[in-house]
Order: sequence, then C-alpha cells, then structure tokens
Amino acid sequence: MFADAYRGSRVFVTGHTGFKGSWLCLWLERLGAEVHGFSLAPPTDPSLFEQAGLASAVQHTIGDVRDAAALSAALAKADPQFIFHLAAQPLVLDSYTEPTGTFATNVTGSINLIQAVRRAGTRAAVVMVTTDKVYLNRECDHAYREDDPLGGHDPYSASKAAMEIAVASWRDSFFAPAKVADHGVRIATARAGNVIGGGDWSANRLVPDLVRALVGNQAPTLRNPASLRPWQHVLEPLAGYLWLGARLAEPGGERHAEGWNFGPLTSEEYCVGDLADAFLEAWGRPGWSDVTKADAPHEAGLLKLNIDKAMKRLGWCPVWPFSETVARTAEWYRGVSQTPETARTACLADLDRYCAEAKALGLPYAA
Repeated sequence: MFADAYRGSRVFVTGHTGFKGSWLCLWLERLGAEVHGFSLAPPTDPSLFEQAGLASAVQHTIGDVRDAAALSAALAKADPQFIFHLAAQPLVLDSYTEPTGTFATNVTGSINLIQAVRRAGTRAAVVMVTTDKVYLNRECDHAYREDDPLGGHDPYSASKAAMEIAVASWRDSFFAPAKVADHGVRIATARAGNVIGGGDWSANRLVPDLVRALVGNQAPTLRNPASLRPWQHVLEPLAGYLWLGARLAEPGGERHAEGWNFGPLTSEEYCVGDLADAFLEAWGRPGWSDVTKADAPHEAGLLKLNIDKAMKRLGWCPVWPFSETVARTAEWYRGVSQTPETARTACLADLDRYCAEAKALGLPYAA
C-alpha cells in the first residue's frame, strides 16, 4: 500500500530545497511519484538539494510561502493528490533575531497554503509538518503526548504552536473530517523530534557545526551539552510523514486527520554531549569544549516525545537505534566531505539500508 499510494501520484512539497525536503523528494522519486516543489532557493552552500541533483528530478518552483498568490498558482498548477508542507524558518536562534519573519513564514505561510487548497478545490491528503517544540515545555521528566497543552518560550516554538492552532481551526471550520465527501481534504499535523543525517549544512545545528570544525581542523565546541533531545535519523520522521499521508488517503483515512508525534523510543534518550561524543568517536577525533554562555538566548534543556499513538494507531515505529543513526550520519559526512559528488549515492544507500531494515521488522512502509 505504501508504494502504491505514491507511484504515479502528484505530490506537492513546500520547502523541498531544505534538508528534510531534499530527503523527502529523493524518497518520493524512488517511489515513482511526480514531485512538484515550491520553496525558496537552497538555504545553504553547499546544499543537499544541489548535491543530490534534485533540480532535474522535481518540477521545481522558487517561491516564498508568504507570497499567497504565487503559492496558490503553483498549487493549482500541480493539482496534487498529496501535499507535504515543510517550508519554515526552522532555527530557534534565528527566531530571536527575526521573530516577525519567523511568525510570518511559519504561521501566515501555512495559512496561505491551506487557503490555496480551499481556493483551488484541491482534494488531497495534507501533512503539515511542525515540531516537537510545539508543547508547553515545563522542563520536567514527561514525554509529551499529542493532547498535552501547546506553547513556546522562544519565537520559533511559539510560531509552530500557533501554526498547530491555525491548522486545527481551518480543519474544524473548512475541512471537517465528517464532511470529507464534500471537500475531499484530510489534513494532519506531524510533530517530529530533532533530526540528524547526511546533508544538513545549516548554521547553529549540532552535527553540521561539528562537521565544519572537523573538516576545518578546528576544535569542536558545544552549547548546552547537558540538554536532552529526542534525536532521530531524518528518515524516521519522513517514513512517518509518508505513511501518515498514505493512511490519510485510504478509505476512511479522515480518522487520522489530527496531530501525530514522530520521535525515538523513550529508551533512546541522549543529551547533546552524548551525541557529540558518539559522532566524534565515529569520526575518529574525540573531544569537544563547552562554550555555553550564561546570557545566551533560552533553549529548552529537557524535551521528550511520547510516540505511543503513532505506534499503536498508524503502525509506525523507529527503525534505527541511536548508535546506528550516529554511525550512518558520520559515515555520510566523512565520505561526502572528501568526494562531494557522491552525495546522491550516499543518500540512496542510506535509504536502501533503512528500507531493508524496516522490511526485516515487518513495517508496512519498507519501500
């Protein structure tokens, strides 16, 4: 069912030039989908989108989700059966310097998309990607469930929580699951943990910062090494997004039109220092220093996700443990840093390995 849902289907992806968007487009290409992308130009140099040669594989439109007219035109032209909304301002620290732009992109941009769906009369399964940081984080030993209160200390987290509220409002007002026969739209939100994997070149992210230090023969540094995060390989939430999309599209799929967490098992909980230690050990150059500043902008120190709902109701579960996630990520960067032209091959090798291991576990999205 997983492969059949996407083979030959028209899929509209916002944010397709970013890290997760590029991996998603690679997977959709492998599944035989017709992929239409709408995004800003690649946000980093290098970028996975360019390294993996995706411009020739995707019907590629450069645009800003804050531009409602351009977004509506691109969506209407694509006439998609599936929509994955990944376009975002995704960095906590950047949200402190650009709070207005963060809200404009993450909230207004998301509303622009679902309004475009309304105007075009699109009948589609829609997965709106938010974040694990949408919850009102009380910094306690509690793994957040989908029905926990939303909130956000920093502008990024608050904007994503506001996006969740806006999507729920549009779903209740215009895309009610009980009236799916009339409007044909099934819309869900996906809240993923902290992702790592080959091809992320963003600033102020742990693994890319480590790689830049290692390649530049500099001493690696960390902020907040004791902070706990739900780390996972990028393919884990993407499997969740794709499987959620397929389940939304099935007969009766409107029952899945709600919020979903995608993160690691609760037994796989590690702090920033743990990830740095494992990554540097895999690279063969251990050792880092703590450069945390007392007056630095607030970043959450403890964050956990409960994924019972996705495991029980969707049949999704993580495939790779923390050790393999880190090993695969380090291997990707070591190889591609030496031979950049191998980025696409390295991604496809990871995708093949992930799907083979998912198949061995009997998971339905092993394709």
